[in-house]
Amino acid sequence: MNKRIVGALVAAVTAALIATPGVAALNAGAAAPDFTATASQAGKDFTFSLKQALAKGPVVVYFYPAAYTGGCDLEAHTFATEKDKFTQAGATIIGVSADSIARLNQFSSDPKYCAGKFAVASDPGGKIATQYDLKMMPPQKGVTDVEGKPVMHGFFPRTTFVIDREGKIVATLSSKEDHLTPDEHVKHSLAIVERMHTGKAP
Repeated sequence: MNKRIVGALVAAVTAALIATPGVAALNAGAAAPDFTATASQAGKDFTFSLKQALAKGPVVVYFYPAAYTGGCDLEAHTFATEKDKFTQAGATIIGVSADSIARLNQFSSDPKYCAGKFAVASDPGGKIATQYDLKMMPPQKGVTDVEGKPVMHGFFPRTTFVIDREGKIVATLSSKEDHLTPDEHVKHSLAIVERMHTGKAP
């Protein structure tokens, strides 16, 4: 089976997982739950603190199903490509998945994806996701990554939260509810933080 067919199958399975009924998330106006997590940037792990990040400005927290799968790879690459614009708007980016930190050390440094531009955090038990009212979907038999390796962990629905520096969620973007493609999560969250930076309403 060629890589294009495998990629299409992975994308289809991931899309089906994300479309699972019953997915909910905290809405705009809610207080963003504080969290710390083991994260990786440019292949090096560290402790990420939402509170510390908010002290610098808005934070974009995006949950995604799994590293090295089609949509998540596109999303990470797009965030990396647009990272300078987020920085200019004073915003921090943090991705969250159930991937192991060892896996994220690879993903965060991979020039095709995160490219060392922003951090990705490990939430293997789904504790952080639960705080944001996101339900972890159980591991699915037969799901593999772009390298053909089985994905053994659960999946979070692709959801992005834009949080202002006071800790309030100003926007919740959902692939299921808003029918957004992975790269559109980046486009919409960037537009929101840029409006916030110029003093306009999100």
